Amino acid sequence: MYTSGVAPSPSSERFAMHIAPFLAPYKGQWFVIKIGGELALDKQALAHSLGMCVGHMLEAGVRVVLVHGGGPQATALSNRLGLITQQVDGQRVTDEATMEVMKMVLAGQVSSDVASAMRMAHVPALCLSGLSAGLVLAKRLGDIPSPHTPTVDLGLVGHVYHVETPLLEKLSSLGLVPVLSSLADDGQGGPLNVNADNLAAQLAKGLGASHLFLLSNVPGVLEDVSNPQSRYPHLSGPQVAQLIASRKIYGGMLPKVEGALLAARESRTKVHLLSLSPPASLLEALKNPGSVGTTFEA
Repeated sequence: MYTSGVAPSPSSERFAMHIAPFLAPYKGQWFVIKIGGELALDKQALAHSLGMCVGHMLEAGVRVVLVHGGGPQATALSNRLGLITQQVDGQRVTDEATMEVMKMVLAGQVSSDVASAMRMAHVPALCLSGLSAGLVLAKRLGDIPSPHTPTVDLGLVGHVYHVETPLLEKLSSLGLVPVLSSLADDGQGGPLNVNADNLAAQLAKGLGASHLFLLSNVPGVLEDVSNPQSRYPHLSGPQVAQLIASRKIYGGMLPKVEGALLAARESRTKVHLLSLSPPASLLEALKNPGSVGTTFEA
């Protein structure tokens, strides 16, 4: 049986007793959890929040795969190296020099930090990239529309079109929690930088996951980004289209929401966008959808 190495507080123990009946029906099902790079900056906090939640899921027989980005870390390293960071609608323009940064950050720094946090919680995580054994295949996006110029060539940026799910199934059968960094294979062994939210959505679709959790430092989709109390508890496809048209959803939030709708529409996955504050919010979202974060419906 899974045993967490993080000492639970009395309140977290009581919460686990209440959440256990809600986890039991998901035994054998997949949960996909995407971690924003900013959450990996505090390994101890990640262990006591996500590590604790994943531990309860494993105890209930839920199969879990983690996906992470690394935006803040990539920007910080690029700045130290004197490289210019350019983003279009949440996608990082990736030339050869920036790809070297992404490999160091995603497959190195952030992957190691997530592994460390999961180790603190005694979660048996195995870190991989999409390049490992051709696990994730992607095609280059090429030119996309830009607000400032007719088009922008994103460079070595890809869109995921295939995930080798049997490999993930095998790793899970060994009792492991796969942790994927958002690098993909271009089909010939070349690396492509892919959006972690898009990767998580494609994983949820391929695995037939019952739930997809998109975790970041924001409490959900907000009517007013300066007011956390303006959170939308539930959003449908038509509502999202209106918010995008009115520019209330833009920048880094755009691929998160697009990924959420993709998973909700094509795989009937229940999708939650939320933060890890309070630490057990992920389990609360599962127990009472919409009580924290934003839940999406196709």
